[in-house]
Amino acid sequence: MATRTKARELRVAPGTVIDSRVDPNSAAFERNRRDMTSRLVEIKNEEKKIKQGGGAKAIEGQHQKGRLTARERIARLIDPESDFFELGIYAAYEMYEDWGGAPAASVVTALGHVTGRRVMIIANDATVKAGAFFPMTAKKVIRAQNIAIENHIPTIYLVDSGGVFLPLQDEVFPDTDDFGRVFRNNAVMSALGVPQIAAIMGLCVAGGAYLPVMCDHVLMTEGSGLFLAGPALVQAAIGQQASAEELGGARMHAQISGTADFREPNDEACIERIRALVDKIGHRPRAPFDHRPAERPVYPAEEIYGIFSADPSKQYDIRDILARIVDGSQFEEYRAEFGQTVVCGYARIGGWAVGIVANQKRHVTVAAPGTGERRVEFGSVIYTESADKAARFISDCNQNLVPLIFFHDVNGFMVGREAEWSGIIAAGAKMVNVVANSVVPKIVLICGGSFGAGHYAMCGKAYDPRFVFAWPTARYAVMSGDSAAGTLVELRIRQLEREGKKLSDADKKELQRSIRASYEHQTDPRYAAARLWVDAIIDPAHTREALIEALESTALNPEIREFKTGVLQT
Repeated sequence: MATRTKARELRVAPGTVIDSRVDPNSAAFERNRRDMTSRLVEIKNEEKKIKQGGGAKAIEGQHQKGRLTARERIARLIDPESDFFELGIYAAYEMYEDWGGAPAASVVTALGHVTGRRVMIIANDATVKAGAFFPMTAKKVIRAQNIAIENHIPTIYLVDSGGVFLPLQDEVFPDTDDFGRVFRNNAVMSALGVPQIAAIMGLCVAGGAYLPVMCDHVLMTEGSGLFLAGPALVQAAIGQQASAEELGGARMHAQISGTADFREPNDEACIERIRALVDKIGHRPRAPFDHRPAERPVYPAEEIYGIFSADPSKQYDIRDILARIVDGSQFEEYRAEFGQTVVCGYARIGGWAVGIVANQKRHVTVAAPGTGERRVEFGSVIYTESADKAARFISDCNQNLVPLIFFHDVNGFMVGREAEWSGIIAAGAKMVNVVANSVVPKIVLICGGSFGAGHYAMCGKAYDPRFVFAWPTARYAVMSGDSAAGTLVELRIRQLEREGKKLSDADKKELQRSIRASYEHQTDPRYAAARLWVDAIIDPAHTREALIEALESTALNPEIREFKTGVLQT
């Protein structure tokens, strides 16, 4: 308690400190803590496996070629004593099992600091099928590029890929979010003035050869190759015989084609040259968001483990979570007594001014409009007043150039006669409208459930958040498991009965178990992260650090267009 009092005395700016009274010795706290810790251990163990890429034998094979692995290259590239913030590590998780799997989609994407500059790093993992592009590989590279485009982040490509994974070429080649979009993004980034450096540190063949050549700088290491067609394909196509070095080696591109700007003897020298080039990049104007020196929260972040409950039937106060994330635990709550199932307010995170829109999991008792009768509003549900308040608050943040952070634990909008009479659809449409047209950066954290239209209104993936993070307790679907499983079971039983099949009670129970297990698997955050609906599954105790990483990234883009909403339902 003395530590918290001292922290309050060190405040550098006026503000209201959240009075968070949590009993860390309670049975509920300990139960929640054990549950979160168990989930975290499982997530971290899975990540450790994924980071092995193609496995020890493939890593040794890369070393025998005199080359580093993707993660080794990144570790040498970033500033000493710094870490890189990996994005999309679960991409392709439990996908492509018929082809031996593709850990992390055979590419590592991460934010890091190089000579003090924040950069996006995209590194092919040659230990996984020679760095081949699976369908999710292309989507993961495109997601990293889109983050770089939206936030004007200089981008470094460490290229070491055998090209498209041919057995799945029909899913990689033609669509708007497939392989060709990578090169389109190269061109768009160049036109925007977003610096791009490509280092060819292994194979770079076929269509993939366009990526480095569309960047500002091209580096090649000895023994690497850059060609539209390799020696075997050239001989088959036109009967010409040529060695890999003669056809597209580093010396040829440095001395004859003039494609390579720098020829380096090995990975280490190439990485040093990249660092030297990044060091010379000029500095552009930054975003107009308010920033001041950061201040640690009053309360310890680890207490989030015991406060948050993943049990849909349990309540908690979202303010207790915020108190362990925002600077100085200070929060200026907006319309605190109105629309209380959505909490809105202003705070700072890492010194950056932010607007927070968060679902309240605690039930609240309110006076019903018109009658004044007392009624209970359920936590995690968006009511008409909540949607109205949130829409107005989001508009205010856009008007005043305040980035938005959304904390999800939402079941959806309220239903029923009273809700419909109160205009819930119009209020929800208003909230969706201002979220869709918001011009300030939006960052999403999925803490618990994120279901149905509530997911949309809280800035779901379809509404262009700059980053989407999730806790291990996140659940992501059109409706909660209990609701969906009951509906799906009923539909399946009717279908089977129409086909003339008689189901015993035991059959029905097994069907329910099977359908529920399948649905629960699909709502797991790893399922979402595998498909890049989530950029990273984070430790709740490190939420503040992840949000600061995102806010620092968004601050690199100074361009904020005019805020317009068009027609609003009233």
